[in-house]
Amino acid sequence: MNYGLNIRPEGALDFVSLGALIHRLDPGIIPFRKATECQIHVSGGEFNCAANLADCFGLKTGVCSAMVDYPIGDLIAERVKAMGVKPFYKRFKHNGVNGPNMATVYSDRGLGVRAPVVFYNRSNEAGALLKPGDFNWQEIFGGGARWFHSGGIFAALSETTGELIVEAMKAAKAAGAITSFDLNYRAKLWNIWGGAEKAVSVIDRIVQNVDVLVGNEEDLQLGLGIPGPEVHSKSKLDPTTFFGMIDNVIKKYPQVKVVATTLREVHTTNHHSWSAVAWIDGQTYTAPTCELTIHDRVGGGDGFASGFIYGLLNGEEPMEAVKLGWAHGALLTTFPGDTTMATVDQVRAFAKGGSARIQR
Repeated sequence: MNYGLNIRPEGALDFVSLGALIHRLDPGIIPFRKATECQIHVSGGEFNCAANLADCFGLKTGVCSAMVDYPIGDLIAERVKAMGVKPFYKRFKHNGVNGPNMATVYSDRGLGVRAPVVFYNRSNEAGALLKPGDFNWQEIFGGGARWFHSGGIFAALSETTGELIVEAMKAAKAAGAITSFDLNYRAKLWNIWGGAEKAVSVIDRIVQNVDVLVGNEEDLQLGLGIPGPEVHSKSKLDPTTFFGMIDNVIKKYPQVKVVATTLREVHTTNHHSWSAVAWIDGQTYTAPTCELTIHDRVGGGDGFASGFIYGLLNGEEPMEAVKLGWAHGALLTTFPGDTTMATVDQVRAFAKGGSARIQR
């Protein structure tokens, strides 16, 4: 299968991503204002995909990121290594007082009618200091890279991160890699230095170099500045609005061959209905819907993207690729943390409908 994409059959790296590494402090179901202890998860949207593809799917992956030489950086670097991801770091020295820092994300898990809460401390973040020229792309892509990925959270961090993504995308294309971008629109981050208009202009220049887009209808509207159709779907699981926007996306970015997203109806914090959809080279595909009992929802979208990208890299039928993403994203919400603890056999079994009630 080529899905309209010319995927290299091999390369020294199957997948390379560019983004900020963060650590997430998680007190479980206790709200942060009452917390006395927490778990530390290592994360970052772009890293999550590299980690999932290496650890669950057995691919050779790498991550390009900022790394600060202090104990938090050491902790993060150790987890990157443990997930089997090859690091390409731009190193920063910590001054012992106020940075540069590896960003902190705080989140509690919520429970039942109480929603999860997520907030940041990205003050003086090393990732935001990354700029064009910080990485030797010829060296990174030199042995051949099959796929390159970045995302909207990293693009939103500063005036230089978006420029770095554009530089990396162009180098990846020149090296024969497929390029993907997860729109992941976060108004909070864009509002600090440019707002909605700036977001659209930065993301526009990135997406001109992109083959595969991941994002829901809101991401497409806010990130790409593409108006949504007049008709809004009644259910979050109805893909009509998403598919209704694809023509406008492709009109603006004719080189994009694949657009995909998850569909999620949140009933309570721990009960979601879950599906996924994709537009692949002119055809539409919809995964089944299943009912999820959620342990930790953070990283589910990256879980979908990873399984889906694995399917495409592995030459699976388009519907199978969508189901692999859907199944892996579903499983990921049953584990603590942002990265996978699933095996590829579990993912394939679930994609076939091996567990949980599936409504077709």
